Amino acid sequence: MTTEHTERRHTDREEQRSDTDPASNRPQSVSEIRASYADFADSMQRFEWLDRAITGRHRRRRFGDVDGKVLDVACGTGTNFRYLPETVELVGIDISPEMLTKAEDTLAELGRDGTVREMNAHDLAFPDDSFDAVISALSTCTFPDPVAALREMDRVCKPDGTIRLVEHGRSSVGPIARFQEWRADAHYEQSGCRWTQEPREIVAEAGLSVEETSTGLFGTITTFEITPSKDQ
Repeated sequence: MTTEHTERRHTDREEQRSDTDPASNRPQSVSEIRASYADFADSMQRFEWLDRAITGRHRRRRFGDVDGKVLDVACGTGTNFRYLPETVELVGIDISPEMLTKAEDTLAELGRDGTVREMNAHDLAFPDDSFDAVISALSTCTFPDPVAALREMDRVCKPDGTIRLVEHGRSSVGPIARFQEWRADAHYEQSGCRWTQEPREIVAEAGLSVEETSTGLFGTITTFEITPSKDQ
């Protein structure tokens, strides 16, 4: 499926939704996300230290023991790279050329080998069973169709491989969850991020088999170790 077909499919879905739906329930198109990330790439790299302070230990725990050929989906500025073993054969993909430029800078700063490619997570340009591990962090909140993206991760992962996710969503703590709900539309309009999503529901809808999951940061961070299921 081409990017054009993917965008048309999501546009058709959007036209079927009521205009009164909350903005956070109307995913942006791939082209909108690409344009938004072009604006945010510099600031995301500058504030990467804050992201590492908040989510670093969760990324290290989930990504620190993968091996072989590893695909980082929606790699952004390359925040995950430092948590991967130096022995892995790393491939990072993202929809944003500006993000990928920053990811190349990150590889250089870390003194690591790796390849980055511009690619749509909904339509990964790799054969089935290409990778020993597929990882992604804080990405399903922006994918126009997170279920389709997760199924693509499953498709390109080897049957004996592993899929690792670090995601965020609605807090399990009442006051924090209510604040997220209050600001959900404004947050989405600003960044294209659905921060009240339920990651477990998305993974379940994709039909993936969760081997281990954990939560942290008042329930806003959920991590997964997933066994590839090849019956999709």
